Amino acid sequence: MTTEVKVPTLGESITEATLGSWLKKPGDAVKADEAIASLETDKVAIDVPSPVAGVMGQQVVKEGDTVQVGALIATIEAGGAASAPAAAPAAAAQPVTAAPAASVAAPASDEDSADPLTLSPAVRRLVLEHGLDPSKIKGSGKDGRLTKEDVLAAVAAGTAVALAPAPVAAPASTPAPVAASAAPARAEERVKMTRLRQTVAKRLKEAQNTAAILTTFNDVDMTEVMAARAKYKDLFEKKHGVRLGFMGFFTKAVCMALRDIPAANASIEGDEIVYHNYADISVAVSAPNGLVVPVIRDAQDMSVAQIEKTIGNFGKRAKEGTLTLEDMKGGTFTISNGGVFGSLMSTPIINPPQSAVLGLHRIEDRPVVRDGQIVIRPMMYLALSYDHRMIDGREAVTFLVAVKNAIEDPTRLLIDL
Repeated sequence: MTTEVKVPTLGESITEATLGSWLKKPGDAVKADEAIASLETDKVAIDVPSPVAGVMGQQVVKEGDTVQVGALIATIEAGGAASAPAAAPAAAAQPVTAAPAASVAAPASDEDSADPLTLSPAVRRLVLEHGLDPSKIKGSGKDGRLTKEDVLAAVAAGTAVALAPAPVAAPASTPAPVAASAAPARAEERVKMTRLRQTVAKRLKEAQNTAAILTTFNDVDMTEVMAARAKYKDLFEKKHGVRLGFMGFFTKAVCMALRDIPAANASIEGDEIVYHNYADISVAVSAPNGLVVPVIRDAQDMSVAQIEKTIGNFGKRAKEGTLTLEDMKGGTFTISNGGVFGSLMSTPIINPPQSAVLGLHRIEDRPVVRDGQIVIRPMMYLALSYDHRMIDGREAVTFLVAVKNAIEDPTRLLIDL
């Protein structure tokens, strides 16, 4: 018996997606509701589950193809795990899109040899670039799937295992002399942009073309916030079940500043400015396919603990690929923390139709003057990019100073000052 697998409903107003990667190959045994493919929409990646248990049959579309909602993409054949080995030889060549991919699978001697075939194109490319054995890297994605962050973390920590060369394959390969001559690092690779990356590129360019973007800077002394975090982090985690970070403090400080400068929490619609009496804060979090921006709804009414829990949940779901379009709709102001990647300073681009975005950066000890004395303090640069069509320089500077004051004296967050 053959069961068809079709593109599920993707959300309001979304009619098509791109098939990002196949997670199962023909002949693989699949369970009911097990993910067999990953679809990329304009904002999120969505797993396509198998409607029944059986064996992966025909793959109707290829990775990178655009598919419509309701379109047939694969079939599931009746049967169990015993049927999988029979189809394995035919499937061996199916997912290999480039010659180096075969070398990724070479070191595995058991069922693990199938693991590299379920890597997303971006992860596969990263593994090949570093010459790593993917079976030796622990995956943190959904169902233990390997993500780009897992590979990069393993490289940074020095725990990644280099891929052992295949002694038989090198001399036996007919095109070996050609490969040797092509070895110099002038190779090129063309990779189709994901739907998410295309959408991000389009929206950022539209923002530059439409808004009059200007960036103002300030720096903030993190001494008091770091002291409070060090003093209460253990009690905080014990009571609330989440770590105390800096985003909770900054989100609260932003909400207070937005009340003082309502233009920073507004948007332009036609010839009107829409002011919001609520703060829906978009926060950039890292996902396997890039940064995504889920929204903390009504952040102005939340405690630091509630904000940290929400952000932690977003981060976990981003790695698992379970964020939904609803999670990323709306937003009246954005906070982007490039400091976690080591950024010293940047000029972030606003997220239309929002009018401003706050960029946070890395904390580093720098000499500063306090009471006539040069002292070393943990300092961070802040950057506020804003739409000059509705926010003037005075308002932008006032907003940034309000955030700075609240972070340097966290008591202000408690007494709403």
